[in-house]
Amino acid sequence: MKNCNSKEAFTLLELVFVIVVIGILATVAAPRLWVTRDDAIISKGRADVATIRSAISTYKQKQLLEAKTPLYPETLDDALIDEENEELFSNILEYPVYSSKSEGKWMKTGDRRYKYSIQGNDLFFDYNKSNGKFDCDHTNKWCRELTH
Repeated sequence: MKNCNSKEAFTLLELVFVIVVIGILATVAAPRLWVTRDDAIISKGRADVATIRSAISTYKQKQLLEAKTPLYPETLDDALIDEENEELFSNILEYPVYSSKSEGKWMKTGDRRYKYSIQGNDLFFDYNKSNGKFDCDHTNKWCRELTH
């Protein structure tokens, strides 16, 4: 027989208590998740800049070994300016980066100018074909964040 005095369901007070605890945990965890996303975008940008610079250096070393000039590529790619889904850095990378206007992505904005979007800010990198430098304005905090 079934015991009529046994408790088989949660009371309204217990359910409210659980919902409040979950709400508190969510308010504490959510900001930490956004910081993690921003950190990931910064880390990706750092890795991309390091890869691009390394590829330019590798290109130069190959040109030196083959006694060819110029030492640096004329352009880093043949992508269209301000167009999405273009292959960026295809003249130096085996696997190009695809352009996008989204945050944490690259976009070509000039013949030798590229934009990286980070936290709603646009950071511009210029490629100098005479010395192979791929750099941004170091007075900008995001530039320092991605290049140091």
